[in-house]
Order: sequence, then C-alpha cells, then structure tokens
Amino acid sequence: MSIKQYFEDFEIGATRVTKGRTVTETDIVIHAGQSGDFFPHHMDAEWCKTQPFKKPIAHGTLIFTIGIGLTAEVINEVAMTYGYERLRFTKPVFIGDTIKTTVTIKEKKEHKKPGFGLVTEMVEVHNQLGELVMVCEHILLANKKESNG
Repeated sequence: MSIKQYFEDFEIGATRVTKGRTVTETDIVIHAGQSGDFFPHHMDAEWCKTQPFKKPIAHGTLIFTIGIGLTAEVINEVAMTYGYERLRFTKPVFIGDTIKTTVTIKEKKEHKKPGFGLVTEMVEVHNQLGELVMVCEHILLANKKESNG
C-alpha cells in the first residue's frame, strides 16, 4: 500500500502491527552466504548442542532485515529512512519461530533542512510467544506539507 503521510500527519503513540513471518533454515543459510557470517551459532547444529540455547539461532542481522522488511507493506511516498539507532537483540530467534513487527511513533522534531522533519519510530519485533526479540529506533526524514503546496 502506498500513502502520503507528511511530517504533520504523524501522531505520537500511533501504532501498527505487521503480518507474521516464519524464519526458516533456508533464511539462515542464505543470510550466511550473503553476509559471510558462518559462525557456528547459526550454522553448526552439533556445536550448538554444547551451548546454552542447544540449537542454532538466527543471525541478529537477519532478524533486523526481516523485521524491518515486514514494515514495507506500507510505503510512504513523502518520507525516507534517515537511519536506525539503539538496536538490540533481546532474545534469540530459532528456526520455525514466527516474528511480527510493531511500529509506534515515538517522537517528532524539526530538521535543520527547511521543509523536513524527523520522525522517530520505535520498532519492536516479537516472536509467536509475544516475547520481544529485537528493538530499535527508526528515524524517518519526512516532508512537511507546507513545502509541498
């Protein structure tokens, strides 16, 4: 879905929840190949049996990628990603876990460039048990209505 949500349109506290996505072994293998991260925590089931979680865990960067990707069901034509801050992986994600992303508008502030504002979204990814597995802040550079007639 494509929308035009200007800086002025964002409301602090507004929340949306994405659809779910199940993490597969294929996801982990492809991500390892793309990132070069073949650490045994992700790739060696026998080694993982000797570790606290007892089975392979998904890469944090994979969970970030999927979690943020889930939010792309809504495309805002008048805002773009400015960056991410305060990224944390709070619990492991395993093969077969299903994750969803909750996005909550946390803050709005002026930008130094006229015609734009910064919107901070709190991004929280939860597993199928409702446990928080990842959290970060997504900063959007949003056009202001006044600069667009």
